[in-house]
Amino acid sequence: MKELTKAEDQVMQILWKLERAFVKDIVEEMPDPKPAYNTVSTIVRILETKGFVDHKAYGKTHEYFPTITKEKYTKFYLNNLLKGYFNGSFQNLVSFFARENKLDANDLEKLLNEIKKDQKF
Repeated sequence: MKELTKAEDQVMQILWKLERAFVKDIVEEMPDPKPAYNTVSTIVRILETKGFVDHKAYGKTHEYFPTITKEKYTKFYLNNLLKGYFNGSFQNLVSFFARENKLDANDLEKLLNEIKKDQKF
């Protein structure tokens, strides 16, 4: 799996939300100023080539759908982020965000409690 470009990610976020969509539906979901239909169509075809999207044909019209879940891509992306910027250390990642967001001991305690709660499942 490859990382998505910003434009590809924007289209995938919409497809994950809609689950199935025609290019016109994707364009409608995009913020203003909306890109051209042909631009979005090209991005969708690139995503299809990369294996992120497939389609069902209705004559000349195609309905697109994701072939990779948002959760699977998120896991892939975050693992790459962890390896590339934090030497593969989750502790380094948490320390970075704790410093950057000026988390105090109370915030860290809440975070630890959430982690403990998630581990019980």
